[in-house]
Amino acid sequence: MRTGSCQKYLPDLKLLLHPLRTASGINSIPAQHSPVHCIFNVLHLSAGKGRSVKINHLENQIEIIQDNLIGISDKIGKSKFDCVTVNPPFFKVGNHQINPNDSKAIARHEILATLEDIIKEASSLLNTRGRLAIVHRPERLPEIFELFNKYHIEPKRLRLVYPKMGMEVNHVLIEGIKDGSPDGLRIEPPLYVYKSDNTWTDEVLKIYNFTKE
Repeated sequence: MRTGSCQKYLPDLKLLLHPLRTASGINSIPAQHSPVHCIFNVLHLSAGKGRSVKINHLENQIEIIQDNLIGISDKIGKSKFDCVTVNPPFFKVGNHQINPNDSKAIARHEILATLEDIIKEASSLLNTRGRLAIVHRPERLPEIFELFNKYHIEPKRLRLVYPKMGMEVNHVLIEGIKDGSPDGLRIEPPLYVYKSDNTWTDEVLKIYNFTKE
C-alpha cells in the first residue's frame, strides 16, 4: 500500500528505498513501520548513521547498505519499491575543484556514479507507478528532465528552494512517477530555508519535525 508522496524528502542518504509505504522528513531516520534500505555510495560510512538506527530502535526496519549504486537493483531486486529518494552528487567531474577528502569528493562529484547512472538505477528499482524524489541544483534541471524521459519517469511535482527571500534559487525538489501519464506537472510554492534573521523558517522547522522553544 502506498501512503502519499515523496514530496518532503531532502535526505542526505544516497538512496532511500521504501518497499511498502513512504515516510516524510529531512536528514532524518524515517519514522514509519515498513522496511527501508539506506544505500550509501561512499568509501567510508559515518558511524553516526548506524548509531541513529540503534538509538531509535529501528534495526528491524532499516538496513544500511554500503555499496556501489550501479547495479544495486541486481542485488536487492528490480521493480520492487514504491518510493526511491535520492540526494546525488551535484557536480560533474571537471566542473568544480574536487575535495581532497575521498568521502566528501564522492558525495559532491559524480566520481562513482553519474546522474544518468542514478536515475537509470532508480527506475530499475521502482515498480510501475512508483515514485522517485530527487534534490539537485537548478542548472541541472534540463538534464534531469531529459533523463526522466529516457528512463520512463514522468515529472509530477517541482519545487524551487531558496536560501531566503530575495536570493536566487539554489536547489530544486522533483518528484516523478515511473510510467506515469505525460501530463500534470505541478509547480509548487517556493520553499524558503532561512528567515531574514538567519533562523529557519517555520516550514523548514515543520519538515524537520522540530518545534521552536
